[in-house]
Parts: sequence; C-alpha cells; structure tokens
Amino acid sequence: MGNGDIRVRGLAARAGGWSARHRWAAVGIWVLFVVLAMGLGSAAGRVDVKDSDQLKGETHTAARIIEDAGIDEPASENVLIQAKGGDLKATDAAFRDAVDAVVRAVEGTGRVTEVASPYDTKTISKDGRSALVQFDMRGESDTAGERVEPVLKAVEGVQQDHEALRIEEIGGASMMKTFDDAFGDDFKKAEYSAVPVALGILLIAFGALVAALLPVLLAITAIMATMGLMGVVSHVMPMSDTANSVMLLVGLAVGVDYCLFYLRREREEREAGRDAQTALRIAAATSGRAIVVSGVTVCVAMAGMLFTGLAEFEAMGLASLMVVAVAMVGSVTVLPALLSLLGERVEKGRIPFLGRRRRSGGGQDSRFWTAVLRGVLARPVIAVAVATGALLAIAAPALGMKTQQLTLDQEFGDSLPIVQTYNRLNDAFPGGSEPAEVVVKADDINAPEVKSALADFRDRAISSGASRGPVEIKLHDARNIAFVYVPLVGGSDLDKAGASLDKLRDEVRPATLGKVDGVEAPITGQVAGSKDFNDQLAGAVVPVFAFVVVFAFALMLLSFRSLTIAITSIVLNLLSVGAAYGILVAVFQHGWGASLVGAEGVGAIITWLPLFLFVILFGLSMDYHVFVVSRIREARLRGLETKDAIRHGVVTTAGVVTSAAVIMVAVFAIFGTLSMQSMKQMGVGLAAAVLIDATIIRGVLLPAVMALLGERNWYLPKWLHRLPDLTHDETPQAVAGPAARDDEGEPLKV
Repeated sequence: MGNGDIRVRGLAARAGGWSARHRWAAVGIWVLFVVLAMGLGSAAGRVDVKDSDQLKGETHTAARIIEDAGIDEPASENVLIQAKGGDLKATDAAFRDAVDAVVRAVEGTGRVTEVASPYDTKTISKDGRSALVQFDMRGESDTAGERVEPVLKAVEGVQQDHEALRIEEIGGASMMKTFDDAFGDDFKKAEYSAVPVALGILLIAFGALVAALLPVLLAITAIMATMGLMGVVSHVMPMSDTANSVMLLVGLAVGVDYCLFYLRREREEREAGRDAQTALRIAAATSGRAIVVSGVTVCVAMAGMLFTGLAEFEAMGLASLMVVAVAMVGSVTVLPALLSLLGERVEKGRIPFLGRRRRSGGGQDSRFWTAVLRGVLARPVIAVAVATGALLAIAAPALGMKTQQLTLDQEFGDSLPIVQTYNRLNDAFPGGSEPAEVVVKADDINAPEVKSALADFRDRAISSGASRGPVEIKLHDARNIAFVYVPLVGGSDLDKAGASLDKLRDEVRPATLGKVDGVEAPITGQVAGSKDFNDQLAGAVVPVFAFVVVFAFALMLLSFRSLTIAITSIVLNLLSVGAAYGILVAVFQHGWGASLVGAEGVGAIITWLPLFLFVILFGLSMDYHVFVVSRIREARLRGLETKDAIRHGVVTTAGVVTSAAVIMVAVFAIFGTLSMQSMKQMGVGLAAAVLIDATIIRGVLLPAVMALLGERNWYLPKWLHRLPDLTHDETPQAVAGPAARDDEGEPLKV
C-alpha cells in the first residue's frame, strides 16, 4: 500500500479526511456558521439572569415578591460625617452645620430623593462622633453608578469647607462607580492581553507566524460563534457577564490547545518523511481522536455545573460547554482543511533562530523529559512515593478550607479609598453598610395587627442582640409591602453577622411577623444572600462531584477500553485538583507567600470557587491526560513493550504538552494579577493546577504508575467486553509497519 493510500477509520479521521478533500467547502461552512451564529445572537439579544433567579431560599422569595410588585428599589447612599478628633460631637453646632450643608448639597444636584437627616432618623453613633445622612439615587439602581458623579463632587465640596470633620460618601451607586473606574478597564485589558500572550508563546513553540496564528484564529472564531449562540440560548437559560468572561477564558485555553495538538502531530509526521496527505490523515486519526475524547470529557465536566441549581453556575457551565464543543468541532474540521490548503505555506513567516532550531530538531523529543523519564522508569516505586507525597503535602491545607462571600475589605484590601470608608462606617454603625432587609408582604400592610407586628419586630431585633439599630421601616402602601432594614451585629465579620441573621430568622421573626396570618417576611441582603448561596452550594457538591467523576470514568473506559486507565485517570485528576485547593488555602487563607501575589489579609476562599475549580480543572486536565495516554497506547499497539511505550508517549508529547500548559498558565496568571481577590484566586488556582498537572502528574506520576502496572494497564474484565469500542481511531498499522503479534503469532490486542 502506498504512502498516500492508507485508510483510517473513526469519527475524527473521517471528519479530517472529508475536510482535507473538500477544503474550500469546510472553510466556507465554518465561516458561514460563525457569521450566522453571531447574526442570530445579535438579533436575539442576550437575556441575563434576574435577581429573582440567582438563588433559591429566602433570597429568591424576597426577590420574587419585589419583582411581582413592580417595585424598583433605588440605589441607597450614605454620607458618613465623623469627627476627626475626640472633642467634636454630633450635638455641636459645627457638626450640625456640616450635616445641613451635606443635605443641601446632595439635594441641590437634582439626582437624589428621600434625603434624611441623622437627627430625624437617629442614625448617630453611640459615641456621638459619627452620623449618617441617607438618601436614594433617582432612576434605575442598575445604572445609578453612571449618575452619581455630581453627588460625589457635591459631598467633596462640603468636605473642603469642614476640615475638622471627615465627610465621605458610600453606597451602592458610589461603590459601583468606584469599581467600574478602578477595575473595569483592568479586567478588559486582562482579557485582551491573553490573545497576544498566547500568540507569543505559539511563535516560540512553532517558530513560524502562520503556524502560530492558526490556533489563535480558530480559538477566536470559536469564541465569536459561542457568543452568538449564548444570545440565542439565553432565551431558554439566561446568561450573565460572568459566564461570558469564563467562556472567553475556557474558549481561548482549549481552542488553542486543541489546534496545537493537531498541528504539532501533523508537523511531526511530515518531519518523519510522510507526504502532506498522509501526515494529515495520521494527525486526524490520532490527535483528532484525542481532541474528540478530551472535548467530550470537558463538556461532561462543564455539564456538572447544571446540577447546582444556581443560575450563575448554570450559565457558566452551559457557556463553557458550548465553547468547548465549538472549539472541538472546529479543530477536527476546519483546521485540517486549512492545513490542506496551506501545505508547506504553514511554515511562512519563520522566526530565524527559532525556525532553524525547530527544523534541526529532527523530532519532538525533549532532552529534559528524556532525562526525567530515565530516572522515573528506573525507580517507579520511589517516583510514585515522592510525587504522591508531595501532592498530598501540597493538598493538606485544603482540609481546613474556609469559604465565604468576600466582604469589600477582603475583596479589595486597602487599594481603594472607599474600602477605608466602608470600614469606618462598619465600626461606627455595625452592619449599617450592608443591613439585612426584611421584605414584608401582607393583604393589608396598614392593618393594625401588621403594624403592631412590624413595631414589635423592630424592638425585638434590638433587644435580642441581633442589631444595635436603628431599624428603619419603609412602607409601600399601594402594594401592601414594607421593607425593614436591620443593621446586623457583626458588621463585616460574616460569621458574627450570620449568627445575628439566624436570630432574626429563627427567633425574632416567628415571635412577631410570623404570628400574623397571611404575612410573608423573607429576609434578604448580602449576609442572607451569602448564607443562602452557601447552603445551596453545599447541597450541590455531592451530585456535581458524582456526575463529573462517574461520567469522566465512563468516557475514559469506553475510549481506552481499560478499567485500569479509567481508574488511574480519575485518581490522578483528583490529586491535581486537591493540590490546587491546597495552594489556594495556603496563599489566600493562611497567607503563606500572599505578598507575592498581593493577597495579604484575605483569610478565606470565595464561596463559588472550589466547585467551579473542580469542574473546570477536572475537564481541562483531561486534555493532557488523553493526549499522553493516547500516544502511549498507540506505541503499545505498534508492538513496543509497555515501558518503552510509556517513554515514547511521554517524551514525544512533552513539547506540545509543555507549550499548551505554558499558554494556559500564562492566560490564567493574567487574571491572577487583577486587584479583585476573587479573580486573583481563580487565576492563581487555575494556573497552579495546570502547572502541577503538566509537570508532576503527566511527567512523573503517570509514567511511574503505568510502569508499575505494566501489562495490567490494559486490563478489561471479560464482562465489560460488550462495551462499545471507541478505540479504533489509532495510527494505521500500515504506516508504522506490520501489526504487532504476541508469542503465539496472534495480533496484539490492547
């Protein structure tokens, strides 16, 4: 059989072969798909997750009541007026003059309503040194940050006239504006800088501009198509900005990786003397298959987020799933078409030194990993013991993981002046910056028994020790709804504030509002939202973990027809995730090396991150695992002994795995440089896990474990032989020589 007449089987091989034969059609279909997806998405618009759909429990009930009543809660603002020294009190004339000046200044902007003096609302601290002027912003709360600038300037003007006092504004609108100004551009720059970083690494990996551009362009088109699809799908399952950001991260990472795997294999086969057509077919049958197996596994892992019941997680999971699926399809269809079209022109734009180094390499073997593998395979027991011990030691801090919604000072540290205002406000008025909000709905909100219950609730909230007051009640008579704002004892300490919330929910409410028939009184607010989120997330952990692990195990079993490979894959991935957890806890909770990443004083892991990281990492780590194990199995099928097949598989994939890992680590590390601790934690966690996965796991632990297992790597019980055979997309034996046979002359089965 001639070099160009080799027949291969399998989905990826057939897709690649068809695309290579109908290259213009394949490229045209892809371009049409991207354009249509973007057009449909633009026409449909994106529906975002509503507040009432964010959580279940009382937070959800409260949001639903407000939404059904058609009440648009305004963004509330506070002006903290505080004596700098110990002599001036709120009862002094100079202090009163400052309060009056603040009231006049904010009213004069025409942007506010419901301005309340502290002398009317009793919002004066116990020591008499601090007072709050409270008001609401006009217009929709979601856009209040765009209109608050004149109010902030008016307050600054009053501050300049009263140097003996500290006069500062804080609230929903002012915080929104501060965050947008300080971090909005920063976050976008991080997203945009990921592309040139990936391109630069690919230039080093390939030494040619065209070869480096292909993965980036395909990843970008996959992201563009997915953005359009998100708009269409959002009418069934709402999306969000967070889901969009996660989709960009995942899409760039897997899109570049998949193309990198494919392109490097095609290059390797051409360097080995194959003609272009045969090299492309082999790449389709081997790397193409690995991409499909990996892509399906990642999609299954992302689908685990759909079992959380949390709208934000469901949006992130679906968006990530879609971009992985699109990138996978593009890699096994349009990429072979483009490679067929370009031919040798894929080497255009060679970087002189890098181009010579790549071409003179004569292969993809890595001297470093060859040396590492020599030691690992010579003493696999020691390698397993040392690597496993190191990973368990790294993972150990995760046993004491503390998760919570980060408060403002935890999220931003002292990097923003408004954080200091937030701390001063909480010191003077514990819980005043983020009070619990009781949404009371009654048949008649002005009925005597309801009014009496409201008054009783206000008194008992203070007498129970849950609040130090003042407790504010706002009535919406026409809609028979009342809002009760309760500053919680504990303030920004969420553990203490959570205990105060429990008193309100379990003691104060049943004894007051709970005794009135027909009254609903769910308690919401930041502390309540954090508690409800934690409770719901805790209930989702087991089903999500079980779904991801079971389905990943099943996919590995079907893809490699080896019970041993399936089990070791799961165990190694769990070790990798555990190590990432340990690093997160060590750095962000215990503060070990926190100064290196700007994470001093955080003290906790943001609630949503552990489950998010598990799903993302379990999916992404399968990229390398499937790629390396596929190459080992391919070498075993060609007749190499298991230990030689391990050496061949790990060493020949070292270059592409290293390049792919460097790109992922660099992209994720960009997010680790942001000032928001939640984004920093996500970036550091992802980068650390990928680095561990590509080095300790794939370079040491995987080959050592497989060397110890020997022929047992390919064990499949007879009762499982009836499982579907998805292992046929291997390198054609005709390319590598005659089929390998055992001692009795029978074809070797793996």
